[in-house]
Amino acid sequence: MKKSLFWSVLALALIVTGCAGQKEPATQAVAQIETSLSSLRADAEQYASEELQQADHALASLKESLANKDYKAVVAAATSVSAQVSALQQTIDTRRDEMEAAISAAKEQWTALSADVPNMLSAIQTRIGTLSKMRTLPRNVSSANFQNAKDGLEFIKNSWAEATADFDAGNALDAVSKAQAAKDKGTEVLSLPGMS
Repeated sequence: MKKSLFWSVLALALIVTGCAGQKEPATQAVAQIETSLSSLRADAEQYASEELQQADHALASLKESLANKDYKAVVAAATSVSAQVSALQQTIDTRRDEMEAAISAAKEQWTALSADVPNMLSAIQTRIGTLSKMRTLPRNVSSANFQNAKDGLEFIKNSWAEATADFDAGNALDAVSKAQAAKDKGTEVLSLPGMS
């Protein structure tokens, strides 16, 4: 609200002052926009990199006009660029909120997966261990399906290990994605004849 008021007052002041006296307001406008953009840069790189590039381009254009002593052009464009920086802030806030909601949902999903996947892994390991000790596989278990189950078991182990490492490192989104892949593979393995 204060920034909007500032820019409204600045725009009015710039219009009132003549072109000859526009150097100082133009310089201040560019400095203010640059400061605002700098304060957003770290978050913008994370949440709104494309919009940041557009704002950087607009600021560079303002600086070029200022360097060419085209103060009138700077004054005319400053309000628009300022609005672009304000929109960038709103985009950052929105995307940060969306990311926090996604992480929160992923953490809830992780709770269920961290119970399901190890249980599934244990059941598959036990079944494969039992089948491996037999001289011949039961009629309902083909050698191809048995091999698929063993390959699936390795995939589940690796995916679960990576998922756990990601979650421990604070990356819940990737962790849930890998854990879900492990669970899906476990469901597939358990659906093979003779594996459940």
